[in-house]
Amino acid sequence: MQITNDVGIYIASVVEKYSDMVYRAAYHALCDRHYAEDITQEVFLKLMRSLPDFESDEHEKAWLLRVTINMCKTYNRKTYSHPTAELSETIVSKERFGTGPVMEAVMELPEKYRTAVYLHYFEGYKVAEIAEMTGTNQNTVSSLLMRARQRLKTMLEGEFDDENK
Repeated sequence: MQITNDVGIYIASVVEKYSDMVYRAAYHALCDRHYAEDITQEVFLKLMRSLPDFESDEHEKAWLLRVTINMCKTYNRKTYSHPTAELSETIVSKERFGTGPVMEAVMELPEKYRTAVYLHYFEGYKVAEIAEMTGTNQNTVSSLLMRARQRLKTMLEGEFDDENK
């Protein structure tokens, strides 16, 4: 594929601007650094191949997140349909994005909750925007966020009791 100078400059600027965000979204969806890196590369390759015409920077950002989420869903479907043997937790531990009990609890949530939590709390998207990005109903997104908060509350009970005394 021959890349013109203008396209190369554009892709480089988009990668510089959004690569961290795309990686974080993939990592939150997959909980695996290596697969998140692969997905990040695939997202920018897809951008380079399709070169969509974006209305604004926000539209561009939303497109990148939507492609990232869709690629992670596809990866998860392939993984679940072709399971592999997992190495012992003593040999390989899950890498965590960030530290602390809250982040660990978020990373233990099922993917559908992690994605909603990530887009809402880490990227600052509203329920309607998340619904559009993920192709789901707004009520579904609201329910996912509510259930995720309930699960997190249950998971974290007792973690912060000492701070309130």
